[in-house]
Amino acid sequence: MTQAEDRILVLVPAWNESRNVGNTVREIRGASDDFDVVVIDDGSTDETADVARQAGAVVLTLPFNLGVGGAMRTGFTYAARHGYQRVIQVDADGQHDPADIMRVVEGLQSADISIGARFAEVGDYTVRGPRRWAMLVLASVVSKIARTRLTDVTSGFRAANRRAIEQYVRYYPAEYLGDTVDSLVAAVHAGLSVTQIPVAMRARVHGTPSQHPIGAAVYLFRSGFALLLAVMRNPMRRPESNASPA
Repeated sequence: MTQAEDRILVLVPAWNESRNVGNTVREIRGASDDFDVVVIDDGSTDETADVARQAGAVVLTLPFNLGVGGAMRTGFTYAARHGYQRVIQVDADGQHDPADIMRVVEGLQSADISIGARFAEVGDYTVRGPRRWAMLVLASVVSKIARTRLTDVTSGFRAANRRAIEQYVRYYPAEYLGDTVDSLVAAVHAGLSVTQIPVAMRARVHGTPSQHPIGAAVYLFRSGFALLLAVMRNPMRRPESNASPA
């Protein structure tokens, strides 16, 4: 057994997060000695990479911005090549509490993918209006596909075991919501199981969230379209996905 097989890899996709990523990395490293931290610098134009290195993270630098999906596929490829058995994604902006990492990872004892769910009666994180309606519809449909109750299928705070890592290396879409909804539907169609662990979200320290009231209606339309594409195309990918892991 290699050293990496005993450890948990924390992947932090980051785009222009120089004001947040340093503290996020330090918090993760302080949460447990069992965590290795890799920041995927997604084509940042600020000091994200330097700040992350100074905080103690390994940094993978992409030459231009690929989005969360492209960044995470890079991270999963790194995990597979280095023999990690457990990986968890943590956002660079500090909204995911590193104190919850181990709780989410422990969900892998009963499933291949463990989601840190924001809408599971823990914390006071709320979303209103069309964006909330879209999240409810997405959760309902994906719950039926996964045959388990899921309340937050757009959460980026999620862990993967070795089977899921191998699946994500083969297929992890980069388009809008592909890194959450599409990747999850594809994994379920490939025979992987999913569970969720209730977590509380924290406020972003610096910067503004990617979504705002003006874009709520757009989110509703785009999320529905993303789910439709995921449901339509992933069954066709099933034979490839069911291939035995390397």
